[in-house]
Amino acid sequence: MPHAPEPDEDDLDAVPPPQPVFHVEQALLGALLLDPHRLDDVNGITADSFSTATHAALYAAISTLPRPDPAEHAKNTKWLDRVLTAGREQARGLTATYLHTLVQFCPRPSHAPAYARMVEAEHARRLLLTAAERLIHTVHDASLPLPVQTVLAEADALAAVVDDIANRFPPRSGILPRTPAPPPAAPNHTEAVEEEQLLLATATARPDDIDAVRWLVPDDLTQPLHAGLWQCLTTLARRGEPVDPVTILWEAQQRGLLDSGSEPGEVLRMLAEPAGSVGHWAERALQRSLLATAEYTGRRIETYAGDPANTPFQLVVGARRALADIAAVRTRWQNATGATPPQQRRPAPAIRAGPPTTTAAYAARSTRATR
Repeated sequence: MPHAPEPDEDDLDAVPPPQPVFHVEQALLGALLLDPHRLDDVNGITADSFSTATHAALYAAISTLPRPDPAEHAKNTKWLDRVLTAGREQARGLTATYLHTLVQFCPRPSHAPAYARMVEAEHARRLLLTAAERLIHTVHDASLPLPVQTVLAEADALAAVVDDIANRFPPRSGILPRTPAPPPAAPNHTEAVEEEQLLLATATARPDDIDAVRWLVPDDLTQPLHAGLWQCLTTLARRGEPVDPVTILWEAQQRGLLDSGSEPGEVLRMLAEPAGSVGHWAERALQRSLLATAEYTGRRIETYAGDPANTPFQLVVGARRALADIAAVRTRWQNATGATPPQQRRPAPAIRAGPPTTTAAYAARSTRATR
């Protein structure tokens, strides 16, 4: 949650200036303090929607205390005093002066629903940012006993946040985030290189086993040369042609794989050292691919949500496109492991009516479109 100055903070010069949403929250709270009955026109937010503890405490007090009589409220400050007392239970620094500041700051109390919608949009962006950061953290958590299952559960939680935002802010077609996606992280896994070499060598020695790992695709491998050699292997096996280090080397030359400086002798030596089983190394490669896809999906969504200029509509569209990549590799993982656990998806509350679009439906459409 971004830090914003509390009303009684000292040394304000050392604090970054508040974000626009801070002023929007002030305007909304000022409107509700002036006319508490405007709370009936405010939908879609709770105390947790506010960016500071002080504003959250104030909104909680306003929304839970009995409304005052309008005529009495116009003549005295008794209800405001009760709000101040209730708010101080959660925010000790709250002062009567700050309540007066909020009232003075509100341009037009009749615009309270518009202010609330802005607060709701910013809260949605923060929730999405937090969920994306949690997914990235989970991918890098080396202590997890079941990394794939845990990462997929976090991906489902992220998708649930996206669905919730879509229910409240139905996406408009074709509106992409204005923020460029981050570049993919450069692979730097010594273990991955060694295991991919063992996969290629073992598949070369046992080409009949390649058909059982059709769920592995060249893009799952971290090195361009390895991806190209895997394509050579699967192509030769599919054609029913002889498969050995020499035939693969020739196929690699025909595809231009040696143009990047790879020495033919090195390729032959790599393909001549099998160990283990094709299925084992293929599954290891696919697991790395799934985790890398989840990490990049999280970074893409984190980048989109980190830009406050993106609207909730843009965030939904961008996040769903990113999550479709996880859905694709997830299906292949389930085919590889024979596990098809149901996705754990929290229901998204339909605060506002919108089209029945879900991330799962989007992923299904994306899959059909790529067939």
